[in-house]
Amino acid sequence: MNICLLGINLTNLLLANILLKKKINIDIISQTLPSRIKNTNRTIAISNENYNFLKKNIKGFNNLGWPTEKIKIFSEKNGTSELFEFKNKNQNNFYLFKYKELLTILKKNKLLKITMLKNFNFNTIKKRNYNLIINSEQNNSITKKYFQKKIEKNYKSFAHTAIIGHKKITNKIAMQIFTNNGPLAFLPLSNNQTSIVFSNKSLKLINKERLLEIINKYSHKYKINKISDVESYNIKFSVLRNYNYKNILSFGDLIHKVHPLAGQGFNMTIRDIKSLSHILDENLNLGIDDGVIIAKQFQEKNKHLNFVYGLGIDSINSFFKLDSKLNHNLSEPIFKILKGNKFLNNYATFLSN
Repeated sequence: MNICLLGINLTNLLLANILLKKKINIDIISQTLPSRIKNTNRTIAISNENYNFLKKNIKGFNNLGWPTEKIKIFSEKNGTSELFEFKNKNQNNFYLFKYKELLTILKKNKLLKITMLKNFNFNTIKKRNYNLIINSEQNNSITKKYFQKKIEKNYKSFAHTAIIGHKKITNKIAMQIFTNNGPLAFLPLSNNQTSIVFSNKSLKLINKERLLEIINKYSHKYKINKISDVESYNIKFSVLRNYNYKNILSFGDLIHKVHPLAGQGFNMTIRDIKSLSHILDENLNLGIDDGVIIAKQFQEKNKHLNFVYGLGIDSINSFFKLDSKLNHNLSEPIFKILKGNKFLNNYATFLSN
């Protein structure tokens, strides 16, 4: 079977590594030359279940990632007393990765084939006789022509990310503080580094001096000695209405973007990769290599799940936004019920993974 991946990005590099292991012929096609890895401070949280999947399928992966044992949830009102604690018995909650180190290990696969095609369109790709074309690129001609219909919500806010260096501590607990100005996350990277994600309810950019003020206001856990430059990006909720056109399947961020408060964006993509991998196995075992059939099966299996999951994350953001207007008088009784009910407690923790 011959599969084409449009675009050089984290999603396609991971997908290529998974599919090459199945002995499928993979071409990555790009309109631009592969650039050097950007010196980004972005980090990616990968759930325990997805981490085990990648560790099994990506060579050298088990040497990466910093484990987090618990996630503690706070609000502006409750201060140092957590509303809730997510923890998985006998396993870590998630692993945190620097974006650039994950990209580096995925690029090491010597079987990767990258082809340059300037200004391609559907007809030029079609002539290359691929069974299936997977498109995870936002701005190519195929996306602009066939994949523009979306359900979209602009939060009119920025996520600001940075990495702080601090005095060495035991750093295995993540924190999410729902402040009156938006969620503030502390994500452990090592015993002396922590990733910060502040989803500010404003389109005003924040510099590192201002971010340091916000960090110190809400946490005295870290004795900070360094902070990286702050990177900012617009926050949107977006789901594509149709995933496929003929034998082209849209994928990754192109089919779903969610609020960063739950750290689930790339985890959704990994779950999509696992689903596509299973669908390919089923079809190839039956001697079916028809990309139209495979693309339709993926949409039928995953579209509604991704929509519901993305909507759930949006609802969490809306809940805490309302909660802050009501002086956090909603969250306290609700999380008290979750804490006191063992079934609900375990179910909430299961969903978080």
